[in-house]
Amino acid sequence: MKFVELTVHTTTEASELVADAMWEFSPHGVTVCDANDIIALQRDSSVFWDYMDDGLSSPEKDVLVKCYSEPDCAEEMFSAIMQELYIRKENAGGVINFGTLEDTKREIEGDDWIEVWKKHFRPIHLNKIVVVPEWINYQKEAGEETVLLDSNMAFGTGEHETTSMCVELLQEYLKKGDTCIDVGCGSGILGISAAKLGAGYCYLSDLDPIAVESATHNAKRNGVADKVSVVGANLLDGAKVQAEVTLANITAEVLILLAPTVINHVKPHGVLILSGIIKERLQAVKETYEKVGFEVIKEREKGSWLALVLKRKGDRV
Repeated sequence: MKFVELTVHTTTEASELVADAMWEFSPHGVTVCDANDIIALQRDSSVFWDYMDDGLSSPEKDVLVKCYSEPDCAEEMFSAIMQELYIRKENAGGVINFGTLEDTKREIEGDDWIEVWKKHFRPIHLNKIVVVPEWINYQKEAGEETVLLDSNMAFGTGEHETTSMCVELLQEYLKKGDTCIDVGCGSGILGISAAKLGAGYCYLSDLDPIAVESATHNAKRNGVADKVSVVGANLLDGAKVQAEVTLANITAEVLILLAPTVINHVKPHGVLILSGIIKERLQAVKETYEKVGFEVIKEREKGSWLALVLKRKGDRV
């Protein structure tokens, strides 16, 4: 089987943002090739090297971020990815150096790379939740809840900082029997985690039909389809549900668009968990949500990303 590989030239600073954009569109995984990762490992006193090529000890100018597509939809998918990257570069306002964003494409034979990619995925432990790729036989330990994901179908594996922060914060605030909303659900990891942790009902929405298909599949695979509704919608358009815990792991720009309507879906004394925010957009997100009646009660940071927990002004959580 043939695939088309897209390679984008960027910088270490922007590589996570580029990879995140690719995850939004590519159903076949993303790889980041950064010599600075090798250099960091070389300097780590806990890591011992038998041999390392001398050429890896100097940082390269470009970081290469790659994703893959079937040939018949490659042009459309890659065009959407590049458009998203230029939007993110413009929104960063020069604060983040995205590099050249030069892109190259090539056709590759076979799908051995998929098997290689799968070998790099291992169970991800996020407190009580363990995210397990569908193809791995994992025996959970006492107190753990496993979330099985078919990561070939859509982005959202728990490995990304934005997702892991949401899963961890979810465990701090969700109570058994609560209703949970996940806006921009992707693979469904957040809503499914909520169901596994005892939520009574979980409402998941996403504009991308591939994400809707993936989240529906993953909910069935995890045996929680009776507690999970997956809806194809733009944010919360048409939703009638209110929740004790509402999550949105999307970009800052989309979070700002969500603000005026999401307050109607957060129950009194409920919480809103937002993630996918870069430092340069943090203040804008905070100000927008404060204007519509929220206040920040917790802030968390991982890598280049931030997450917020908010409540209605005057509520006790």
